[in-house]
Amino acid sequence: MPVEPLTPALRRRLVLAARRAVRTSYSPYSKFKVGAAILTDTGRVFTGCNVENASYGLCNCAERTAIFSAVAAGERRLRAVVVYTPTPEATMPCGACRQVINEFGPEAVVLSVCDGQERLETVLPALLPVAFGPQDLGIREQEPRVPRRRRSPA
Repeated sequence: MPVEPLTPALRRRLVLAARRAVRTSYSPYSKFKVGAAILTDTGRVFTGCNVENASYGLCNCAERTAIFSAVAAGERRLRAVVVYTPTPEATMPCGACRQVINEFGPEAVVLSVCDGQERLETVLPALLPVAFGPQDLGIREQEPRVPRRRRSPA
């Protein structure tokens, strides 16, 4: 299936999905809500929000929540990440998120939007130059694993 370009309509769809995702943010400690939407190579969109925890180290960012949901659904390649924060200025993904984006979308477009006019758009190599990834471990890209169907007892 040919890869759909990131058209203005597709960008709007991803921004809307990220804005919707922020509604379920669980951020009682930082009060910093984040929503994310990712686009996979197969054209599927996954969303996520940040989820905090009283033991701060166990928090999860919106970007990683969305990516992990996509991976759990069998996706392995992403093309774009949209981050939305209900703030006056746009916020780019943190370092941990950049590393996870690199694992599944080393050439991904990253777009950050907010309630203000600012929009930041770049590609992951500009955010994480000379990134460490599977290639550094001699691992080739893996295809999604298709679960085998279990036979029903006869």
